[in-house]
Amino acid sequence: MLTIRKEQLAVFGPVGQKAFADRIIAHLKKVFPEQSESLGEPKLRETIQYGTQRAAAYKMISEVDVCKYIDLMIFYGRDFDKDPNLPWAQSILQNRALRNPTAKIERLYKAAKKRENKAKPGANP
Repeated sequence: MLTIRKEQLAVFGPVGQKAFADRIIAHLKKVFPEQSESLGEPKLRETIQYGTQRAAAYKMISEVDVCKYIDLMIFYGRDFDKDPNLPWAQSILQNRALRNPTAKIERLYKAAKKRENKAKPGANP
């Protein structure tokens, strides 16, 4: 697992940041093609930058963790972590007992999947 720290990004400068964003954009276009197209590349890049900063606020700095955080942003909205309609997300992100950022994003991701499975037609209540 790759961990990118602020100091490392600063060393790579714009080239490293662009390469990171390029990888995330390719992922988003594959996983969220409609949303990616409607946002367009400039807005996707801005979303990635914002998502990277929001994820870092929760100590999520590995590329995989940041990518998952951005996935949740695309799915639930830019500020899903502050959305009063998503108290389950806030609860997980603010849980001080979850000190490991990877464990935190994994729990958040699983909770999101569980909620989406329940919302599908024909799913068990």
